[in-house]
Amino acid sequence: MTRVMPFLWYDNQAGEALRFYSEAFNVPVQGADSGDDIFLGSLSLPGLELMLFNGGPHHEFNHAISLFVLVETQEEVDHLWDALTADGGEGGRCGWLTDKFGVSWQVVPEALGRLMSDSDRERAERVRNAMLGMDKLIVADLQAAYNG
Repeated sequence: MTRVMPFLWYDNQAGEALRFYSEAFNVPVQGADSGDDIFLGSLSLPGLELMLFNGGPHHEFNHAISLFVLVETQEEVDHLWDALTADGGEGGRCGWLTDKFGVSWQVVPEALGRLMSDSDRERAERVRNAMLGMDKLIVADLQAAYNG
């Protein structure tokens, strides 16, 4: 069976990153112990397996690639936003954030896609404009923009 998964290169923080993501998503670490001194480990997030690798200081993460997390509720947005920006992460615009390791994430409520794909282009445009003014996405504010 063919499988495709992101392979994330860390200087020497793969073990710390495994624990960090495990706690943020409340999932167990796989393929490695929970110690910092690992070479390669994996983590199964909902719908995605990540491989994490300690490869040395040869490459850095950038915003060209992000991990898109689609969630149902504002509570999930809040939890993941807070967890992934903890300890030095940084929020960005339109649901994007960078965690403390430099990995880019998008934490997006399913309501955004539903509201922006409405056939009423005026409503969809109001939602888009509201989203462009946000950092962490707020479902109630997106819905208010949709309602006019």
